[in-house]
Amino acid sequence: MTSTVQSTGASAPPAGSRPRPALPPTGRKGGGNRRIRPARIALGVIGIVVALIWVFPVYWMLNSSLLPNVVLQSTTPTWLPFGGSLDNFVAVFSGGTFLPALGMSTAIALITVVFCLLFAFLGALAISRFRFRGRKAFVLAVLLIQMLPAEGLFIAQYKLMGSLNMLNSIVGVSIIYIAAVVPFTIWMLRGFVAGVPADLEEAGMIDGLSRTQAFMRITFPLLAPGLVASGVYAFLQAWNEFTVALVLLQDNSSQTLPLWLRGFIQASASRATDWGQVMAASTMVAIPVIIFFLFVQGRMTSGLVSGAVKG
Repeated sequence: MTSTVQSTGASAPPAGSRPRPALPPTGRKGGGNRRIRPARIALGVIGIVVALIWVFPVYWMLNSSLLPNVVLQSTTPTWLPFGGSLDNFVAVFSGGTFLPALGMSTAIALITVVFCLLFAFLGALAISRFRFRGRKAFVLAVLLIQMLPAEGLFIAQYKLMGSLNMLNSIVGVSIIYIAAVVPFTIWMLRGFVAGVPADLEEAGMIDGLSRTQAFMRITFPLLAPGLVASGVYAFLQAWNEFTVALVLLQDNSSQTLPLWLRGFIQASASRATDWGQVMAASTMVAIPVIIFFLFVQGRMTSGLVSGAVKG
């Protein structure tokens, strides 16, 4: 009599083998659950609180710019701009002085960024890759220039620009900004250049590239994040600077946005300060900086990733 064995989807253990003991249940699903630590939760809560404290002034400025002055003068704060309008922004543009000030600040900032990066990049390459007489003195001079108070140079700067007929001009202010920002930018870029080994260029030259080709194809992409970071610093310095512009730009027709905002607040104070319009004007000054930073932040991230891959 022949017996048949029906398969049930699982193979029978071979004869003579000992059965394996059953494993206790782990209680984990989908690859296991991570244990949540109280310290991690506390750090997350602290991070959220710090972020809210940091972003609250920006939110309050935007919220106040949408509310009328009568609501802002009330003793009860209005946390949400329900019933608000864009009348304050219309009042800012109706003056006809915002757009010229915006163009003045944009031109000065762009000129400062371009020439500052050019000079600082060449200077950082010189002190990082070459050994020449006076190199240590040059590095020391770069550091000492940062210690000079800006207020002590106002008279000399004013007389210099006046003798060159560059008062109330974009070029004159840009020259002063470039001279003030270049030393720190050189020191910032020096760290990025020193972090890229020169052996990478030599390896490229062994593969048949010229020195210029090796630099542009290998080293320069790795320095892109440093150039972007230095450009952001130069842009913010030129965009937000107030005291040098106050000395050199005395004509009402040639004012940067910080000077325009001061004049706008003074004009508003003469008729009882309209804080809604002041907040709207402050928001208009801050929006270009936010847009620029968001745009450059993406370029900085892509530069870091591409540099890591190519390195």
